[in-house]
Amino acid sequence: MTKKRKIRKGRVSLALLSIFILGFLIVGGILLWPKEDTKKEIAPPSNQVDSQPEEEPVEPEVPQPKKMSIVMVGDALLHNVVYNDAKQSDGTYDFHSMMSYLGPIIQDYDLKYYNQETIIGGGTPSTYPRFNSPDAIGKDMVDIGFNLVSLANNHSLDQGEKGILYSNEFWKNQNGVVTAGTYSSLEERNEIPIYVQNDISYAFLSYTEKTNGLQVPTGKDYLLNVYDKEKVKEDITKAKEKGAEVIIVAMHWGSEYTHIPTSSEKEIAQYLSELGVNLIIGCHPHVVQPMEYVGDTLVIYSLGNLVSAQHPLGLDKIIGLLVGLDIVVEPDSTVHFENIQKQLLYTYCTSNYKNFKIYPFKDLTNDILKNYKEIEKEYLEIVGEVE
Repeated sequence: MTKKRKIRKGRVSLALLSIFILGFLIVGGILLWPKEDTKKEIAPPSNQVDSQPEEEPVEPEVPQPKKMSIVMVGDALLHNVVYNDAKQSDGTYDFHSMMSYLGPIIQDYDLKYYNQETIIGGGTPSTYPRFNSPDAIGKDMVDIGFNLVSLANNHSLDQGEKGILYSNEFWKNQNGVVTAGTYSSLEERNEIPIYVQNDISYAFLSYTEKTNGLQVPTGKDYLLNVYDKEKVKEDITKAKEKGAEVIIVAMHWGSEYTHIPTSSEKEIAQYLSELGVNLIIGCHPHVVQPMEYVGDTLVIYSLGNLVSAQHPLGLDKIIGLLVGLDIVVEPDSTVHFENIQKQLLYTYCTSNYKNFKIYPFKDLTNDILKNYKEIEKEYLEIVGEVE
């Protein structure tokens, strides 16, 4: 008979406990083992800097043309009946009423030009042949809006050196006004200032062919710009060297009372064009003359009279020209003209030289000037068409 082995109860318990602990550790290890994150973020490609949206590329600025406007009228030729008509009861002078139509026409232009034919020379006003105008004409013209004034003409020496020095000092005291043509020293004469308007650098020069036989004092040629080819060339060269993009020249030239430019005018215009002048503003003939291009230069041969008492000499002496235009400077520095406007002006007065008034033709009636529409057509044909 086989004997059964006795298993001790204590050993069985210990074995079971060991199995239990081992199982617990295995199951716990499975539960506690770190699992791979299935939602792990995918790394960006190595060539991607960031996740921000790319900015739109900035287009380089394209240079734009620059533009300034100018309006021009002719000679302020003040005979005694003109300034006496402006004389007030207290002895002062007031030209506002005489010029009242001009203000609204010129107000929107940047540069506003006229020629002060009769010098503002200080002291008692005088008339032909040695003019002297009261200060009020200059002050009132500035008050109306004019800011570009030519001073070189055949009457600049009417009151001698003293008159020119007085005139120069007068104009220096008119704020915002640019003048050219007469000077108080050689240094001032040779300076050739450069002005800026609408970011355009420009030079303004003025010369006269004639002095009515009057001589500049010896050693003081600087007082008045008498036209000389070599001196003009030096001035224009200096203006360019100082950065002038536009050069404007006022020329007192030609022969009186003719609508046809003289050979001298034509020759000077050609020469100035070759030197690089952009705009030539002509005066002295006291009647209107044509406008034309000489090369790239716009030439207004004569604007005629703005105001005068030359009524006995004929209708054409009391009809002047007003021209307005835009001067355009392209990015490549070339200069051209746009929006050229022109209209005629008429100097009215009564038969006894009273009530002087400058009328634009658009404001005339047949009561003021008979057949004015036909006259306007005739004179605009003299001026001609330019684009």
